[in-house]
Amino acid sequence: MKTQSKVIKYAVMGVAMLSLAACATRYRNHGYVPDAEELAGITLGVDTRDTVVETIGPPTASGVLDDSGYIYVRSRVKHLGPRRPEVVDRQIVVIGFDSRGIARNIEKYALEDGQFVPLQRRITDNGIQTGGLLRQLSANLGNFGPSGAPTASAGGF
Repeated sequence: MKTQSKVIKYAVMGVAMLSLAACATRYRNHGYVPDAEELAGITLGVDTRDTVVETIGPPTASGVLDDSGYIYVRSRVKHLGPRRPEVVDRQIVVIGFDSRGIARNIEKYALEDGQFVPLQRRITDNGIQTGGLLRQLSANLGNFGPSGAPTASAGGF
């Protein structure tokens, strides 16, 4: 009887320890942003797209609508147990180029500079009424007509 109570006690302690370990805070880092020393190696008005890539590496993204700039993004995300992940730090460096591909400006942004953009979920009605497959098939039984059928003169047969 004593051994059974010890087994139960150790099992409860093991589950409690695993539960506490599952709630530990974890941080994940995503992306890359060049530091100030690397950015100092870029000479505005002289360096081109190719020399920027050689100096600090390829960008995380480039201009969305056109190739106007290089964007470097780094995020730090906090995970705490079953809670939703939370972005605790975000750094963005944008290197702008002119039409000839020469570096013109370097801009830095942080998470505090951003604005919250609420996403709207829009649902387009697809015209299908609720109901299963059999209901939809039975609704179409009387809707057949000769207007769409091929004729002999049209070369359908």
